[in-house]
Amino acid sequence: MAYRASHRFARISPRKVRPLADLIRGRRADEALAILQYQPQRGARLLEKVLRSAIANAEYQRARGLRRLVVTEVRVDGGPMLKRIRPRARGMAFLIRKRMSHIHVAVDVPEST
Repeated sequence: MAYRASHRFARISPRKVRPLADLIRGRRADEALAILQYQPQRGARLLEKVLRSAIANAEYQRARGLRRLVVTEVRVDGGPMLKRIRPRARGMAFLIRKRMSHIHVAVDVPEST
């Protein structure tokens, strides 16, 4: 059973978070937290919080083998955009898109073979 957590409407562009999501996908949860802890990007803090929440959800639902949790799914989807207008020369206007993202993380205990 996968234990999930998400942060919807995060005020950061998905393009800034996706490379960090690629870093931790498929790794053990404690290793993924250690990797994110030493990344300087702001997106790493958001992803770290969501990962900690997924681990806490597993703990709350009494998952077996908490030390063996693996990050099975990390998804960063685009959310809605706040649109602003910036005045330009000769009476024109440019659109500024302030992007949001939805961050989803799932952790699971691997099947022992």
